[in-house]
Amino acid sequence: MTCDPRALGQILLETTSLTEEALETALAVQQERGGRIGEILISQKLVAEEEIFKALSLQLNIPYWEEIADGGVDLEVLRTVPINFCKRHILLPLKSEGEIVQVAVAEPLDLAPMDDLQLLLKKPVQAVLARPSTVMHAINRSYDLISETTEQMVEDLHEEELDLLTTELEEPKDLLDASDEAPIIRLVNSILYNSVKQRASDIHIEPFEKELVVRFRIDGVLYDMVRPPKRFQSSTVSRIKIMAGLNIAEKRLPQDGRIRIKIGGKDVDIRVSVIPTAHGERIVMRLLDRTQVLLRLEEIGLTGQKLEQMRKLIRMSYGIMLETGPTGSGKTTTLYAALSEINTPDKNIITVEDPIEYQLKGIGQIQVNPKIDLSFARGLRAILRQDPDVIMVGEIRDLETAEIAIQASLTGHLVLSTLHTNDAPTAITRLVDMGIEPFLVSSSLTGVVAQRLIRVLCPRCKEPYVPTDEELEELGVERHQLQNGHFYRRGKCQKCSETGYLGRSGIYELLMVDDEIQNLILKGSDANVIRRAAIGKGMTTLRQDGAEKVVAGQTTVQEVARVSQDVAV
Repeated sequence: MTCDPRALGQILLETTSLTEEALETALAVQQERGGRIGEILISQKLVAEEEIFKALSLQLNIPYWEEIADGGVDLEVLRTVPINFCKRHILLPLKSEGEIVQVAVAEPLDLAPMDDLQLLLKKPVQAVLARPSTVMHAINRSYDLISETTEQMVEDLHEEELDLLTTELEEPKDLLDASDEAPIIRLVNSILYNSVKQRASDIHIEPFEKELVVRFRIDGVLYDMVRPPKRFQSSTVSRIKIMAGLNIAEKRLPQDGRIRIKIGGKDVDIRVSVIPTAHGERIVMRLLDRTQVLLRLEEIGLTGQKLEQMRKLIRMSYGIMLETGPTGSGKTTTLYAALSEINTPDKNIITVEDPIEYQLKGIGQIQVNPKIDLSFARGLRAILRQDPDVIMVGEIRDLETAEIAIQASLTGHLVLSTLHTNDAPTAITRLVDMGIEPFLVSSSLTGVVAQRLIRVLCPRCKEPYVPTDEELEELGVERHQLQNGHFYRRGKCQKCSETGYLGRSGIYELLMVDDEIQNLILKGSDANVIRRAAIGKGMTTLRQDGAEKVVAGQTTVQEVARVSQDVAV
């Protein structure tokens, strides 16, 4: 089977907006450099990939599939074909049609793999055309359905195979390819794979007197996942230590490490923390999906007046804006969204972080490293010699960092940073408690954003109900404010793993530092006085912002009560 470039080009002329002039130019490039005409047209952004595949379908008389549904794959047929083979050749056996097996292919002119597959299946095969991304996604989904569960792997563990545990870790490979490893290795791989599949942010491996518990934190809440036998505790811990490059002989001291793996085509970075406890070493792993798309400000829960105020703060030419909240409240995500919005070629933006969670194009990012005495303060001092317009400091932890950040904001730089306080007004008094003079705080601080993350109701299974008077009172909502007279509560469905929630959003408290707030700071007023003044000027508290999201049907009363508290004014 051959593909005539000019014949393919003629079909594209008839079915797309491609011009004859552009086609002739692409054919000339192919004549000079070689390669495929379709790839050249795509690289020059003259034709979309999907249009190329539709044209190929017409030229080769092969059906084109835009997507491959889960029900379109016969799992029994799939069990006879190794996943490595499918991924290497970007093909996937689908269903038997009589004596013929349909096969989705992205390379229809590569006939050798089809011949091999025919021998493997012992049946004739027939190609259907699909884009590479469609085929790869279907491969990962389909092989996931026939893979062993973590519980099955626990049952397969055998004591005599534990000596295989210390196999050296090679260059990171896709865990879905690792089907021939020792049981302990497969168990750890399965835990990692399922954590990514279930959108977990953390994995906890917790030893107790008579059991070992593995828990995932999903949307901010911990769930028990599996309980491997206690006798495999040391082997599991050792395997994770090897992957993280830690000392497996040291069991008395805390250790920190990193793992970089691929799961289903996704690059995942894992921060590993190991601490000694009374019943053995306890491991917590923080997962970071490097392929995750950065969110915009309007996608993280900021709406209306708060969104406009936030945009005003991050577009100022100088001053310091603080993000506050406990660990895991989404502060860094909000700052990244802010940086992405103001990241233009005319601005020099530099950050100092611990760790660098996302690589931001066009922004200089410094990783804090205590081992070589590269602290936030030292990194920030160095940044000021790099002619920055905008500076982001991952966290203000001490007086030295706070002083340099404030001096930077007073000398014509916009500084974004985070601080660990429970609400926005308390951030002001925290800076003063650190030792910063009130007049410096009042003249440099432009705004403080406090935030929490709440779980969002699954849109497929959420259920309407009429709230009680107690629930309305808890949120400070009047019944006439309700949309259609009801709130929503969680249901159960497969899409949300029967939790009732799917994803998270932020609730925010945004304090703008105006003349009145500056005067209160200069007078040394406490956080309660500042809070009352800010609310009098229109600031909504975390609880009030959460109530708005309950009324809008995005979350539940219980979820808002879990992450926020009613503050007396």
